[in-house]
Amino acid sequence: MRGFLLVGLFCFLASCGGSDPEAPASRAAGGVPRFGDADPHDWEGVKPWQYSVHGIDVSKYQGDIDWWAARSGGISFAFIKATEGGDYADERFAENWAGAAAAGVPRGAYHFYYFCRTAAEQADWFMQHVPADRRALPPVLDIEWNHKSRTCPYRPDAETVRSEMYDYLQTVARYYGKRPIIYTTVDFYRENELWRIRDYHFWLRSVAGHPSEVYSGQDWAFWQYTGTGLVSGISGLTDINVFAGSPAQWAQWAYN
Repeated sequence: MRGFLLVGLFCFLASCGGSDPEAPASRAAGGVPRFGDADPHDWEGVKPWQYSVHGIDVSKYQGDIDWWAARSGGISFAFIKATEGGDYADERFAENWAGAAAAGVPRGAYHFYYFCRTAAEQADWFMQHVPADRRALPPVLDIEWNHKSRTCPYRPDAETVRSEMYDYLQTVARYYGKRPIIYTTVDFYRENELWRIRDYHFWLRSVAGHPSEVYSGQDWAFWQYTGTGLVSGISGLTDINVFAGSPAQWAQWAYN
């Protein structure tokens, strides 16, 4: 993975001039999608639209999604919320899972980790709800501090966090035959020293700086660059992400 991820940091398509932040998408040089944003960041240095492959992550909060319109608007992949903790399932997961597949959008499922349930319980809950589809993208572990939780204020120490992560990741990998992706945020990554975790692809959130600046030295496969994106087929706001490699690398990565 390291080889083509590093290529992704240096081999960019040229960027174009400004775009209307209210418009769902325009096109940068080379036909790369440049999506609208309700609260755009003034990017310096490497910009999101210098990457070729863009996708979304969604949950019930995006409501009804026109997956054909999203694909036509430039979306190349989607990560869909499936479960949280050991007793919550997103009520739109099955609908979104089927809708993305019908529109030909490569999709993967993600689980939001809850620190008041064991890793084994949560892995089992996820596996109960997400089909073992070899054509799907690898499953995702979304692990971050949930400051809004009224039921689980518990924050384990960093060593415990990493141990639980490994338990969850290894269980899910055995079931799906694919090594999961780790999604995380800046504070969680730093406080729990996630650079110590090897052999897993990372999906990094950074809405005000390129991952190479914010997560120094960390390889990554996906970068979530906004939470206020505007995408065709979705009436409200959504997260938008880029893949680190080229379209050819994406085809190899996503369909094998």
